[in-house]
Amino acid sequence: MSERLACRVLGQHRSTQRKAPKGRADDAALTADIIELAMRYGRYGYRRIAALLRDAGWVVNVKRVERIWRQEGLKVPAKQPKRGRLWLNDGSCVRLRPERPNHVWSYDFVEGRTHDGRKFRMLNVIDEFTRECLCIRIDRKLKSSDVIDVLSDLFILRAVPGHVRSDNGPEFIAKAVREWIAAVGARTAFIEPGSPWENGYCESFNSKLRDELLNGEIFYSLAEARIVIESWRQHYNTKRPHSSLGYRPPAPTAVPWPAALPQPASPATSNVADKPTMH
Repeated sequence: MSERLACRVLGQHRSTQRKAPKGRADDAALTADIIELAMRYGRYGYRRIAALLRDAGWVVNVKRVERIWRQEGLKVPAKQPKRGRLWLNDGSCVRLRPERPNHVWSYDFVEGRTHDGRKFRMLNVIDEFTRECLCIRIDRKLKSSDVIDVLSDLFILRAVPGHVRSDNGPEFIAKAVREWIAAVGARTAFIEPGSPWENGYCESFNSKLRDELLNGEIFYSLAEARIVIESWRQHYNTKRPHSSLGYRPPAPTAVPWPAALPQPASPATSNVADKPTMH
């Protein structure tokens, strides 16, 4: 008698005669950690979550994380549209590309507000080659003298870069700033007016800062904003997987030698436990 006929006579579905998939023993723990990381870093996709899991000790590939990600109904953040280069009328392309660390720095301003509605400004400085955020200066008002103050500290700590890229804001094109940068041996690289895509590295960083932190935080004081934003900057540099760097952070922390063998661990209670939770 065939299986089909036997099941029809007994009134049961043929799938009851199949071997039920058992799955892996650690599926529940892995799913819990993926959900925890997705809740903690709401703008991260499954690839970046997979990189965080591997850093925490999980031996897992992207496909398995994607399967659980879709199974749990989690959504990948919308991708940013690609922008083309700026082409001149003669067919030439003006684009200074970083070739090594300390070759091109870029800096820009971002505005935020505290809970009382008052504005504050952030001066973000990044190394375009390593993608590392070198500094975020926060204050109610920032002028050209503050730009010189920030750059002078960084030049002492990091050495003088080859070029400093910025837009044409008054704080950047001020005579004092241009003369000071030239005096220390660096060169300015101003973008064309109305062309923010020419400062794409810094604009990309600014969008991540706003999307992953500023849009989800309430700052009750300027001091709180400085502490929380600096903590996020450290996380961005040392822990946050960067897609253009092969899902490695820009400046990962050193691992003590001898390194421990990879063991399944819970990032919900280990590596990510000390990160600030979005509100």
